[in-house]
Amino acid sequence: MSKNRFFACIRSSFFSRLLMGVVAAAITGTACAAGEAWPKEINLGYQKYGPLIILKSTGELEKRLKEHGVTVNWAEFQFGPPMLEALNAGSLDFAVTGETPPVAAQAAKGSPLVYVASEPASPQGEGIVVKADSELKTIADLKGKKVAVAKGSNAHFFLIQALAKAGLTLDDISVAYLAPADARAALERGDVAAWSIWDYFYAAAEIQLGVRALANGEGIVNNYAFYTSRRDFVEQYPALIDVVLDEVRKTDQWVKNNPVEASEKLAAHVSIDAKILEKALRRSNYGPEPLKPEVTAAQQKIADTLLAIKLLPYQINVQDAVWQPKGK
Repeated sequence: MSKNRFFACIRSSFFSRLLMGVVAAAITGTACAAGEAWPKEINLGYQKYGPLIILKSTGELEKRLKEHGVTVNWAEFQFGPPMLEALNAGSLDFAVTGETPPVAAQAAKGSPLVYVASEPASPQGEGIVVKADSELKTIADLKGKKVAVAKGSNAHFFLIQALAKAGLTLDDISVAYLAPADARAALERGDVAAWSIWDYFYAAAEIQLGVRALANGEGIVNNYAFYTSRRDFVEQYPALIDVVLDEVRKTDQWVKNNPVEASEKLAAHVSIDAKILEKALRRSNYGPEPLKPEVTAAQQKIADTLLAIKLLPYQINVQDAVWQPKGK
């Protein structure tokens, strides 16, 4: 072989390999862009109640994702706002909260939050409670009183709406922004007159403290639950999101059909009395589904309400954060 032909062959081989590499990279890039790749891990945020913690206790999600080489990591939070702060910061990939925390999280600068599904309304799962011997009988009686609530939680919006229905605003009461455990203790000590709270804390207060509800969410709020993620994560791994939601759906159906067994299983996992959990589970509704227009509109109402009372820094459009899977 001549010297010139030898180098021509090398050049031809080199450029062929280079072209093949470029094509392979393009194909890989397309696959990743389309979400066909699987991550090494997924980090899920949950609270000490609800379908995600039951799913955690079963290990079914780990079994499902093992074949794809995905490790499942779980992180417990006492309530929604700090969980979604972690999601916004990239520490979580998937989380479930009540209806108000995603609104506040979306308003954070550069928030990557997206809604991926919602659970049906469960208005009975929230209550504004007082001690059994309290002189307070109605929401209107809260005027001038101190009321505990977790700031930015679904119970916060519930309190706002319940007061509005009674012709009051937050300015008519003294608000004590407390996490659930601290709020319960404050009510027991008499440091606050009332407490706006959600299940399971609500059910626990009813059974263990004998509290009385001035109102629950019926006719006041929807009390939806939302599954959220980060836009970058869902766009790269839509198949993974589908798997998680499928396992949640299976768990939901089992809980709906077996509330006693579900409460006992959950009680063993979280060290909470099964009777408390059963009461909470029975007044919850189940089944994750894509956000319907009326659900998105309800979230927008929350955003507009919080903006009007200066609890949001600026106007947001909830629809902008609703994930629209490609091809669906």
